[in-house]
Amino acid sequence: MQTGRLASRRGFLAGSLTAMQHSLASPPPLENLIDAHVHLWTNDFARYPLAPEFKPSDMLKPRYVGQDLLTEARRNGVNRIVLVQMSYYGFDNSYMLDTIRAKPGTFRGIAVINPAAADTEATIRKLGASGVRGFRINTVERSPWAEDSVVKLFQQAGKHNMAICPLMNPQSLPELDRLCGRFPDTPVIIDHIARIGTAGKLIDADIEALCSIARDPKTWVKLSAFYALGEKRPPHDDLAPLIRRVYGAFGPKRLMWGSDCPFQTETETYKDSVSLIRDRLSYLTAEDKKWILRRSAEDFFFN
Repeated sequence: MQTGRLASRRGFLAGSLTAMQHSLASPPPLENLIDAHVHLWTNDFARYPLAPEFKPSDMLKPRYVGQDLLTEARRNGVNRIVLVQMSYYGFDNSYMLDTIRAKPGTFRGIAVINPAAADTEATIRKLGASGVRGFRINTVERSPWAEDSVVKLFQQAGKHNMAICPLMNPQSLPELDRLCGRFPDTPVIIDHIARIGTAGKLIDADIEALCSIARDPKTWVKLSAFYALGEKRPPHDDLAPLIRRVYGAFGPKRLMWGSDCPFQTETETYKDSVSLIRDRLSYLTAEDKKWILRRSAEDFFFN
């Protein structure tokens, strides 16, 4: 009888130890994540007309609205979203603003405005009161950093603690760096790892140029649009060395993850994007992942 109780106790202790070891080896899944880069649009052209240079046939799909996104995001532990104004609407941010207004605890925005407009600062203040925290500048086709209007927007955004969010190629990084040095109080959040590797090859000089911008203390990098970089196929392990170097330069508190939906889900899954950061990069600690997948975006966009 005594032997039986002893064996039972040993079995209980062994089971408890196994459960504890499993718990330590497999931390609970990260939740309440923030996707820092998503585009939405609708086919309600009466309320939200397209910009003159676009027509419905130019759109990736007829519509991609908040509920489409949230259904997929929540399956992957994501419950807050940073919206980026879609180019289909030009400078009319109405659809994005109405989406934020409907769910202000869920969405924040990055707007697109005309930097040459006379009332830029008034527009910045108004949008800031509506859940917008930054302004996108597309420099892929041209480099506007020396233009007076863009310099003015850079300065005014910093005055109101709003971010400049450039969609850019790595060749423009030195020009951006000069403006960061000129206006050190202006937050800058660089989209899609500066599009390093869009041609397939991860060029060392491009990576060095991006990492050098880390000396500007108010710069962040979005780890996003993996589907468009490097080998352009999941599980995206080929991007691990690139991300490691950017992580080494900026640290986890100045990195934030974004899916770039719905473009992300045209060729692969939402999970393929988030899982690269959450599951596959062994050099990231649990605390690093919390910053990259939630806290960096939370601190800037939601606080």
